[in-house]
Amino acid sequence: MASAALGDELSCSICLSFYTEPVSLRCGHNFCRDCIVTALDTQEGSGVYSCPECREEYVERPTLEKNRKLCNIVENFRSTQQKEEKSEILCTYCLNSLVGAVKTCQHCETSMCAEHLAAHNKAVDHVLVEPTSSFNTRKCSIHKELLKYYCFQDAVCLCVSCCLVGKHKGHEVELLEEALEKKKEKLRDFLEKNIMTRETTKKEILNLHDQKRKAQEKADDEKKRVTALYEDIRRQLEVQEQRVLSEISRQVEEVSLSINDLIKQLEIQKDELSRKIGHIEKLCNMTDSITVLQDQESDTGDQNVEESSVRDLDDFMISLVLHRSITDLITNMQLKNNFNIQNTTNLLLDIKTANNIVDLSDDLRTASDTGTHKFSPNLPQRFALYGQVMSVESFSHGRHYWEVEVGGCGDWDVAVCYPSIERDEEESGIGKNNKSWTFGIFENTYLCEHDSQEQMLYPESPVQRLGIYLDYEGGRLSFYQLSDPIRHLHTFTTTFTEPLHAAFYLNNGAWVKLVSPVFSIKP
Repeated sequence: MASAALGDELSCSICLSFYTEPVSLRCGHNFCRDCIVTALDTQEGSGVYSCPECREEYVERPTLEKNRKLCNIVENFRSTQQKEEKSEILCTYCLNSLVGAVKTCQHCETSMCAEHLAAHNKAVDHVLVEPTSSFNTRKCSIHKELLKYYCFQDAVCLCVSCCLVGKHKGHEVELLEEALEKKKEKLRDFLEKNIMTRETTKKEILNLHDQKRKAQEKADDEKKRVTALYEDIRRQLEVQEQRVLSEISRQVEEVSLSINDLIKQLEIQKDELSRKIGHIEKLCNMTDSITVLQDQESDTGDQNVEESSVRDLDDFMISLVLHRSITDLITNMQLKNNFNIQNTTNLLLDIKTANNIVDLSDDLRTASDTGTHKFSPNLPQRFALYGQVMSVESFSHGRHYWEVEVGGCGDWDVAVCYPSIERDEEESGIGKNNKSWTFGIFENTYLCEHDSQEQMLYPESPVQRLGIYLDYEGGRLSFYQLSDPIRHLHTFTTTFTEPLHAAFYLNNGAWVKLVSPVFSIKP
């Protein structure tokens, strides 16, 4: 009896089970942390919070303080009770022999062997559970009556008196059996969704393994191509050959590490899903309505597998590293054969588009902000608000590459844009509309921008020379920092719908220079 009374004192008045991580309110009442958090969540928006036990009100959501002493007492009591319950439950009616019970009647509070259970089933229709010697969790802690109903509003099990005269009077309640079926139906749906999610996770893991394999195969092909080329150029190019191979290996390592991280994350998610599925299957097979209904772990939301994105091997960057490593060592014909160049054209700046603060060199390949305004004809092509200029040439198909040097102490942008970009409106700034894509520096911060969507970038060293790669049909625009080693800065992917011009923005003394022709590259 003393043990039963202590068990009542150590039970949460919301879930009627032993406290789990007990916390205290200012009024002194204790609850399981999850139980009181759920209760307080239901009171959100009502303008006031109250203690479920004494109804003391709080203007602000009360702070929950962990009751460490009570937590230790509960753990010690639970450990002792578990040891006691490990002993076999005996049939109450077998007085002359010790016969193990197969079922316990909640109503009669008796345990029965198979023989007495048959007689009991013929006499009454009571609720039978697995053999147990503890009935406290199946009775109302207030009225000491059998729990028969479930309150949906407070998510607790109730006795008849709680429904008629207690604080749950007027609440929506159902018989435990009916509530159990509803929860099991939800659990079955949740189980099915988790199984599907687990299968999706498995497929995603297989896809990642496949991507890793393909990346390795692609890397192997690139290594063979590069190795064959450097064997033709003989020993004097061995140093450059190793630099290119090192870049490929670095990219493969980055891709592999990225995929390995994703695989680890998905493996962890798969294991967690398997654990939850096992727990839910166990609940679905239970006949103990109280345990199933009061289980909190199974009430978590569905887990979705987000589509994983893995950066592919940058084969163009490999070709770019290769190209620059042999520029000073082989003839122009060897360079063209290696870089698959169809033809080259000189990219010139269009003086008709240059803002009045932009000064162009005589060869139309350098633009700078001199800080002085020129008086130029008012043309419809000219940028009126910003220090910007476009190229004469445009690209409406194919793959192209050119290089730009940047300098000065001010802000600059290197970009491409449609000819339909505004010239005298607020939206005419490159990167500030859906007709331009840009990489640049603003107030010592590097960023890329399209349609006013900015992304900050962090190069390892100051950017002084840029390589721009455009694949029109492929919808790709890439910016590379031409340092040692070459580094990829950013790639825009989209569908281009108009011809594209090179474009530049300059401010506070900045300048840009076109330092290479445009290479049109074979597919």
